[in-house]
Amino acid sequence: MALFDKTACMSCLTLKELTTLYDIASVISNHYDLETSLEKSMKILKNSLHLTNCSVHLLEEDDILNVFASVELSVIQKKLSCYKLGEGVTGLAAESKEPVVVENIHSDSLFLNKSGKRDLNNLSYVAVPLIIEDETLGVLGATLTKTTEIGFDDCVRILTIVSSIFAQSIYSYLLNKKEKERLKELKLYYKMEWDSKVHNFGDIIGDSPKMKQVFNAIQRIAQSDVTVFVRGETGTGKELVAAAIHKRSKRKDEPFIKLNCAAITDSLLESELFGHEKGAFTDAKETRKGRFELADGGTLFLDEIGDISASAQVKLLRVLQEREFERVGGNKTIKVNVRLIAATNRNLEEMVKHGDFREDLYYRLNVIPIDLPPLRQRGDDIKQLVEFFLEKAIRNHKKRVSITPEAMDILATYPWPGNVRELENTIERIVLMGNETGVTKHDMLLLLPALNDDNLKKEYKTIQLKNKTLDELEKEAIENALINNNLNQEYAATELGLTFEQINKKIKEYGILQ
Repeated sequence: MALFDKTACMSCLTLKELTTLYDIASVISNHYDLETSLEKSMKILKNSLHLTNCSVHLLEEDDILNVFASVELSVIQKKLSCYKLGEGVTGLAAESKEPVVVENIHSDSLFLNKSGKRDLNNLSYVAVPLIIEDETLGVLGATLTKTTEIGFDDCVRILTIVSSIFAQSIYSYLLNKKEKERLKELKLYYKMEWDSKVHNFGDIIGDSPKMKQVFNAIQRIAQSDVTVFVRGETGTGKELVAAAIHKRSKRKDEPFIKLNCAAITDSLLESELFGHEKGAFTDAKETRKGRFELADGGTLFLDEIGDISASAQVKLLRVLQEREFERVGGNKTIKVNVRLIAATNRNLEEMVKHGDFREDLYYRLNVIPIDLPPLRQRGDDIKQLVEFFLEKAIRNHKKRVSITPEAMDILATYPWPGNVRELENTIERIVLMGNETGVTKHDMLLLLPALNDDNLKKEYKTIQLKNKTLDELEKEAIENALINNNLNQEYAATELGLTFEQINKKIKEYGILQ
């Protein structure tokens, strides 16, 4: 009879264990909030098997085990209950990757009880590691009390099964969290708007012969993973070309990461490119990914590549050759799959000749060169760009401004030393300061302060001489003289070799200053 009772009792306990595991599996699979599902699962362990003080510690990057979920610990007790790898029963279970049992928590020094929680009904403690693919994610711990119905072996067995369920859920949670952090980091570094309405080539406007050559080059090389080297003066749109290549590539759904090398000091450039480990330097309070890691799978655009230091050139060359690097202050090799597009407005050939730029890196970068023409060589593209930026500025500032044909001619023949960037800023200034009745030629001259530069005056005048009548040349000479002398007619007359009366008459005749 006694044997029957014992067998019946064991059967009852086995059924209770199976029911416990089933209930925990159901809770884990039906809840999207990991912390809540773990806490509900630990409540099941407490109610079914009388295991108390159940808690899940997660192993952080700094090898510290912090409480992630617990049923009976207060907020303060959770903060106190952190363990280094190998410290106490929790740290030992994480380090050894094996369950650890403390038979008497009141006398065993291995049980540190950092939370300070005391209960004479508590007798023993079991810590079981949470392991995925031989990697420790954390530790599941539970206390056996006087009312606990199972012994050490059964407790270890049950908690090992539960820890496997927990580990899978935590692993999925950490992967999801990592992806969210990656997307968050991308948002900090990367914001790009694709405007399909602008002509037919993204944000790049123009149909001049030289720009058509650029478009053809982009179409031919976009689908490959070859390194591209974009060259051109400042403000010609090198970043837009890089973006257009990325948008048409196989990597279009992956990140497009940008870095202006000239805007970063030498001491920080390597950290920006390759990231850094916590404590790598004074301000490195946490581990940070560099642009190469952020661009993994996608495209990295490095503008002003000619400005990077010699040490950064060496590391960049290694990434291009081996597709791997180490973070600053770290020794772990990180492999990446990144397409590189570099750009510069400097003469790298001269820099190589003088030893300021590595020759081997230059040839690694200069696989497919794309030369962007300056705006002054793009003909009627200027008028297209004026119309586009004018419409954009009017929309942004809610102010309707028109440009007269004579004023448009000045914009079309101005040399634009700052290229497209200068043109965009000029049009915005025209909308903000211009007259809603129409911006005249004279207004336009006042709105182009760069014409006060002597070298630009010569270039501008040279351009203007083409296909001009004598009257047009005389009128423009007077206008330029007035601009040069801040509208002082007497000084302008002296510059032109005229009397005050003569220039005053011409001003009235040509309608200047009206």
